[in-house]
Amino acid sequence: MDLYARINILDGLSVRLPHGGLEEAIALDNDPIGRARNWVKQGVDRLHVVDLDAAAYGDYRNRDLILELVEAVDIPVQCAGGIRSEAEAQRLIDGGAWRIVMGTAAIENQIMIWDLCREHPDKIVVSLDVRSNEEIATRGWTQNSGRFLEEVLIEMSSAGVVAFLVAEAGRDALTEPPNLQILASALATVEEPVIASGGVRDLQDLRKLLQLEASGRAINGVVVGREVTAGRFTVKEAKEVLAGGGPTRAPGGVTSARTSVGVSSLDASLDFYTKILGFGQVRSPSGVAAAVVEAGPGLHIELVEGASHRPDALSLRVEELERWKAHFADKGVSSEATDAGLEIRDPDGLTIKLESA
Repeated sequence: MDLYARINILDGLSVRLPHGGLEEAIALDNDPIGRARNWVKQGVDRLHVVDLDAAAYGDYRNRDLILELVEAVDIPVQCAGGIRSEAEAQRLIDGGAWRIVMGTAAIENQIMIWDLCREHPDKIVVSLDVRSNEEIATRGWTQNSGRFLEEVLIEMSSAGVVAFLVAEAGRDALTEPPNLQILASALATVEEPVIASGGVRDLQDLRKLLQLEASGRAINGVVVGREVTAGRFTVKEAKEVLAGGGPTRAPGGVTSARTSVGVSSLDASLDFYTKILGFGQVRSPSGVAAAVVEAGPGLHIELVEGASHRPDALSLRVEELERWKAHFADKGVSSEATDAGLEIRDPDGLTIKLESA
């Protein structure tokens, strides 16, 4: 399975869309080309670049920047966003785009898709945003097309489309699991490669995509972006999973924690707090048998070897308690359900309470 990295470009900036709407766009940096090179350095197989100005407003101010980006990296770049005419398609293909992606235009102008596939075999990809009932959503999830996944896949396959990007419309990739049924339906309908474009929450979701099969076919690729930026996993870890191995990670989403903790063995406690709870080690003060771990942005816990201070309990507010329960079971850590959430114990017996954020 190929790993694609998404780069969203809005007004010349790389941006993140927390829930898909442009009004919520968060600028990541002002150098999309540098961002592309960084993805390449991390080891992704392909880039998926989306021109949001062209997609939303029909404004092609980013096109020259995108073509410069295509030239700047040595891996294939798939270009999407506002490709609604044969001239725009030709411009990107002539500029070196590995493939171009058609979304709403593919639904609303099928004749153009047939013509483009005939003129540019192996270049045209169709992106489908699919509602839970398998109806195709268009125009940035704002409209229902009245057409459904199976019929559109068959028509586009007949036209000569080289691959399909499939995602569930309206899904938040960081909190909701991939819709495996929609992806399985696509695999069972067409022989062309199916790429999961909606992202994943974590490495476990990535494993589920890797294991998904229908009619003897498997997912060809997955597009990631925000989940890596948010620290859910690294490109290296994702590649290891896609190769059939890789680590397991705590679900994350810790939103609060408190206090410093005296421990009997700093090494054993660090191993527990980093590998089981998924906290990042921030620092180890020079000359002191202590370390600071970060439960979440700005939420620090100091582990001090030999110190007598130990709270009655360590309280964490987390997202998705059920996923934490499954994670602990996978790691062989005993957890106890309580009225408030879950409880586990660290190597020194300190009670750690996990409650819903």
